[in-house]
Amino acid sequence: MSSEQSSSPLSIGIRLSIMMFLEFFIWGAWYVTVGNFMKEHGMESITHWAYTVGPIAAIVSPFVLGMIADRFFSSERVLAILMIVGGCVLAAAPGVVNASGAGSTTFILLLLLHMLCYMPTLGLTNTIAFSHLKNQQLWFPLIRVFGTIGWIIAGIIVSKMMHADKLPQQFYVAGGAAVLMGIYSLTLPHTPPPSKGKEISVRDILGLDSLALLKQRSFLVFMVSSMLICIPLASYYNFAPMFVEDANIKDPAFEMTFGQMSEILFMVLMPFFFKFLGVKRMLLFGMFAWVLRYGLFAAGAADAVYWMIIFGIVLHGICYDFFFVTGQIYVEQKAGPSIRAQAQGFLVLATQGFGMLIGAQLMGLLKNNIVTGAGAERLLTWREFWIIPTVTALVIMILFFLLFKESPESSGDVSEEDVAKAASTEDLI
Repeated sequence: MSSEQSSSPLSIGIRLSIMMFLEFFIWGAWYVTVGNFMKEHGMESITHWAYTVGPIAAIVSPFVLGMIADRFFSSERVLAILMIVGGCVLAAAPGVVNASGAGSTTFILLLLLHMLCYMPTLGLTNTIAFSHLKNQQLWFPLIRVFGTIGWIIAGIIVSKMMHADKLPQQFYVAGGAAVLMGIYSLTLPHTPPPSKGKEISVRDILGLDSLALLKQRSFLVFMVSSMLICIPLASYYNFAPMFVEDANIKDPAFEMTFGQMSEILFMVLMPFFFKFLGVKRMLLFGMFAWVLRYGLFAAGAADAVYWMIIFGIVLHGICYDFFFVTGQIYVEQKAGPSIRAQAQGFLVLATQGFGMLIGAQLMGLLKNNIVTGAGAERLLTWREFWIIPTVTALVIMILFFLLFKESPESSGDVSEEDVAKAASTEDLI
């Protein structure tokens, strides 16, 4: 009997929890703070490119997983190689720039290379976890929450303890954690390639069979709305930390962790809310939370009203869980067993791939043309900027309300199993 087979569920759970903690610690240690680092080093006008590399990698990663990792190599070894390479690249990234912004193109390319290594690991860690959990519905949510905790701890260490929001140390912490994760991956239970021997099909990898679901009007409305809402959504990930910094709120990345704390709370409460609200109202509440968040940012920008800005950040739990996790549950309910994985992959491709890619670029161009000056003058321009995603999200919400019709099978209770399956497809926190 192998050591993995003889290990107790608790032992396996602890090992996988450490894996999830490190996985999201790496991302959280630099992703929130990179904008302020770039601003400090003369790269403010291209900060949106730092948030474009992730969507590009999200589009490419299904090919890495579907054509290589899932068929030829054990998951833990692929995870180790990607983490070690990606960690070294990330640690090297700040060394190519100086205070005047020279080397910015190389910096962005290194971030892209890191994300091309990192994005496939989101699927790999889920594969490893599900392969070694006997009771997935019970254990996976408990294990996955350690990922969110890892993101929070990373923000506390980098921002609150090290005050490194603008310093290169954030990349050293993240890169070092990635190398540590790579070494740790070699100690994880052996996970053979799940699709070994299967024929490679680009149709399967891209989830093209799930396109048949778009013949249903409500599913089409949901998919289009999900992609469109990611366009204003990108402004939060890209520019909220920079906005918090300009509002003279100390340790912005630490303040942003309150959003992840609320995410944990609302994830636990989701089955309760789902029972009384159903799919359509859950999705609408999630959309409205985005509208309210951006509205609060706009209203509080001119005078840097702390409670408005922080409340907007705390809304992250509703913004993410009520829309994205509910959306994943909706797709789970609508897709049959034969195309369920494809449909979830198609949703990720449309939202965190193409939606966030368009959003990062569009919102970056708007920010560069609107947010100018310094001090009080700059805060006034931030107000003008936040009005745009507020109105955009409101229009999308209204159109969704008018066009989406909830089917009976998607209006009932949601179980812990549904939440567990949805949590397994999360890619952004």
